[in-house]
Amino acid sequence: MVEEKEGSGSSKPAGDSSPQLQEPLGHVKKSKQQVSEGFTIKAMMKNTLVRGPPSAGAFKERPPKPTIFRKFYERGDLPIALDHDTKGNRIAWKVEIETLDYSSYLPIFFHGLCEMTFPHEFFARQGIHDMLEHGGNKILPVIPQLIIPIKNALNLRNRQIICITLKVLQHLVASADMVGRALVPYYRQILPVLSIFKNMNVNSGDGIEYSQQKRENIGDLIQETLEALERCGGENAFINIKYMIPTYQSCILN
Repeated sequence: MVEEKEGSGSSKPAGDSSPQLQEPLGHVKKSKQQVSEGFTIKAMMKNTLVRGPPSAGAFKERPPKPTIFRKFYERGDLPIALDHDTKGNRIAWKVEIETLDYSSYLPIFFHGLCEMTFPHEFFARQGIHDMLEHGGNKILPVIPQLIIPIKNALNLRNRQIICITLKVLQHLVASADMVGRALVPYYRQILPVLSIFKNMNVNSGDGIEYSQQKRENIGDLIQETLEALERCGGENAFINIKYMIPTYQSCILN
């Protein structure tokens, strides 16, 4: 008998019955990309995707907060009521507008510029225009109390509220003498938001932009408001506007 040599037979372990798969030549394993923040040690490693900076949110709308105008209206402290006629809605004043205490009521109505629901927004905006038409010399002493409501309305970054506030500003500077000059020290509170939206115009090509007819084009309204502030603000108005909005060109000097 011939003894079998050791190792002549191909003996495999009982548990290793499946053949091993070999990777083809030239095959390189792909490593997963890792995401990292910028200016970190991890960002300098290979196969690292650096995450970009977050958006600043300059054009992002802010949510409106409850205003004191809504509080006074729902409590019944304002001498106004809604009147319907053939021309639409209007305010029925319970007292003569000339007899109102402007130092108390006008700032309350200006706080209502932030309102967006009916009837609060209608009463606030129409009430402001009615009081500015009949205010006369009573408007000038109240100017410092109107700055914070105007600033709060503009800081909401809501396009509709900005357009309405700009129309109110144009009416305010033309409502009485010296009002435009009294607003000059407060340009730093009013103009920063206008500087952000100044060049926001709709590029419609050869189409028709109907918001211009409705005076809802925010870029055109800002330009009109700045020109009104310069015309009514005296000799120091232009340089203060130019300080806050460097791209503004004078409508008087040019």
